Amino acid sequence: MTVGDRLTGAAFAVALAVQAYAIVDSWGGAYWVFGCVAGAAVCVLALLRRRLWAAGLGLAVAVAAVAVARVAHLPGEPSPAMALGLAVLLGSAIRVRPVRPAALVATGGLAVVAGSWFVTPGVATLNALAWCGAVITGLGLRLLDDRHRAAAEEARRDERLELARELHDVVAHHVTGIVLQAQAARVVRRRHPEALDEHLAGIETAGAEALTGMRQVVGLLRDTGDAVSAAAIPESLGELVGRFDGPAVRLRLPDGGTAWPREVTSTVYRIVQEALTNVARHAPRARSVAVSVAQDREGITVEVVDDGPAARPHRGGYGLVGMRERVEALGGTLFAGPCDGPGWTVRARLPVR
Repeated sequence: MTVGDRLTGAAFAVALAVQAYAIVDSWGGAYWVFGCVAGAAVCVLALLRRRLWAAGLGLAVAVAAVAVARVAHLPGEPSPAMALGLAVLLGSAIRVRPVRPAALVATGGLAVVAGSWFVTPGVATLNALAWCGAVITGLGLRLLDDRHRAAAEEARRDERLELARELHDVVAHHVTGIVLQAQAARVVRRRHPEALDEHLAGIETAGAEALTGMRQVVGLLRDTGDAVSAAAIPESLGELVGRFDGPAVRLRLPDGGTAWPREVTSTVYRIVQEALTNVARHAPRARSVAVSVAQDREGITVEVVDDGPAARPHRGGYGLVGMRERVEALGGTLFAGPCDGPGWTVRARLPVR
């Protein structure tokens, strides 16, 4: 159960207690029992609002409570606690369910409000206000969720397009190499037949690398525009760190230089760039940043760690969404989250063939 569910449950408990006290004070006797039991049932269903059947069952309980209250001359239903539970159920359903089921739930809530009007107009007014609040809140949250999804999808699309451009250039490079080596092999065959195997092996290697690049580019669209520079990684990261307007950055790179595919090189650059941007944006009190790029037999590990407050918000941007799309397209993994102590870390693992 989340913190929000606990707070919602506490609000339900307070509403039920206040409702029971008010009914005892005005009606006397045990009239409070039915309203509190029915209200508690709807409130429990509201805590289970993520289940598909919760909203429908909550409305059914409300309809039954309205009918029983009218026949048995009990306090008007839906009670305030039940109205609160129904509002949570309706708002949640309107937010997350598809359009048709959400509209049916909203219509059912309006039917409950109309039915309560024949029992007690005052109760109907309270329930109408709760219904309006639930619909407005649910629609507002649904719109925000749609905007967030659209922004995240746009970030993924932009990253896919950029990676597609780079992979297109990589494949073109390998195909050009194949053509040149094939032309050279024709000359070698006439003059030095014993050296032909070496050229054929080069053609085979370039073809295999081109096929690997093509497997990665499948599903990605190519668009126009300037691609991110895939220059040698030490110079690129050195310049990036030098331009960083923020805390001091310690840069550690692999010994002995690098010989990575261009798409991997540019991805390493983009990960560090996005991580430093997030430090400048979200950790103004950070005093230092450590950028580490390490390589082993299986791949490359990129890690950017700062010492700013770990509880700072990392929301509102979609750069990491695009980075995750790029890293996963290359068969890697990306993690972003708080460190064990103060600070925030961004760590990526990229395979290198």
